[in-house]
Amino acid sequence: MGQQQLLLIVLGAIIVGIAIITAIVLFRSSAVENKRDLIFNELMNVALMAQEYYKKPIILGGGGGSFTDWQLPSDLSNTPSGHYTAIIQAEEITLNGTGNEVVNGTDSVQVQLIVFSDSIATTVIH
Repeated sequence: MGQQQLLLIVLGAIIVGIAIITAIVLFRSSAVENKRDLIFNELMNVALMAQEYYKKPIILGGGGGSFTDWQLPSDLSNTPSGHYTAIIQAEEITLNGTGNEVVNGTDSVQVQLIVFSDSIATTVIH
């Protein structure tokens, strides 16, 4: 009877260990996805601001069909979620977002959006 109880205890410990490892893996992957979604949403808001600037006439403070004088809002360049940069050209803007937290090894979440006058292209880097 003692051997059977010992075997059940060992089997129970193995099952609990596997459950804990599975929970850690699921939590980590969920954290990465949530951070990526947050960075993407903030970049999308900035991209829509840039498109609004592009379409607005110069008289009303817009670009009049150009992104040239658009600037990334200073309060949106660093947020609690990450930091953002913009490479501005006349016909497109490349927005890069990097998360503040390291979520996968030594890599932070990185998302890139390329904003055109009528569309937005998305690339997930990490």
